[in-house]
Amino acid sequence: LRTRLTMRFMTFLGSDRGRRRESRAPAWVRAAQRALMRTLTCALLLGVAPLAARAEVAAADPIDAAMRTCLARSDMSSTMGQVQCMETARIGWKTAMDNAWQQLQPELPPARRKQWEKSQASWQASRDAETQLLAAVFATTRGTMYVLAEADMQLQPVRDRALALRSAVAKASAGGGDPPGRLRACRADARCEHAMFDLNRYYRRLQAKMPARSRPTLTRAQKAWTAYLNATTPVVDERGRIDIIGARVATLKRLSETVGND
Repeated sequence: LRTRLTMRFMTFLGSDRGRRRESRAPAWVRAAQRALMRTLTCALLLGVAPLAARAEVAAADPIDAAMRTCLARSDMSSTMGQVQCMETARIGWKTAMDNAWQQLQPELPPARRKQWEKSQASWQASRDAETQLLAAVFATTRGTMYVLAEADMQLQPVRDRALALRSAVAKASAGGGDPPGRLRACRADARCEHAMFDLNRYYRRLQAKMPARSRPTLTRAQKAWTAYLNATTPVVDERGRIDIIGARVATLKRLSETVGND
């Protein structure tokens, strides 16, 4: 779904119609369009791949289907209409996440349940901090395209978490809810080490570009995300850990290329 939304924006911006509209726009609008093109390209390349398997499973999910229908409606073609479509989908995925969470708990033995409870609480704390970070980053931008980008970045993590919990429910119901075993240290896993290198690189880039007054917001959000990663590592395998880190790399890269685009 994210791929299709991204390609929708990119196709328009690259079309004759898009280029004509851009040529008539003020300079700051043209700059914003070009910046968003780069941002969405990075989101497509980095933000989709780690969760591709779960996205394929949910490709026909009614929530996604309803959002596609909503986005295609002529009476929802305005920026606010498109945002409303995505917000409705976010609420739908939040409900799906809550339902999956309620289904998962009774499937787990007590010790395992405590680990998942810590993971879920840390995820929620991370999302709360991330909401503040998104507000700080997008406050430095201008243009309706960034309103759509922010709505997408509010939606996708909720969707991803709902799919992760659904997957955990399916495994637990099938008798595969046992702990994955102790993971190797990240420095002993080449993929993990490389992902963390990229994460730190984009974090520093975003930190350098953010207004000084907003940098504490970034610090708090990253600290909350790290707590979520640490709390979730005991309940996932090494591939799951890479998924979490990869999604964070994509987020930081996207934000680092968005901040200040006014």
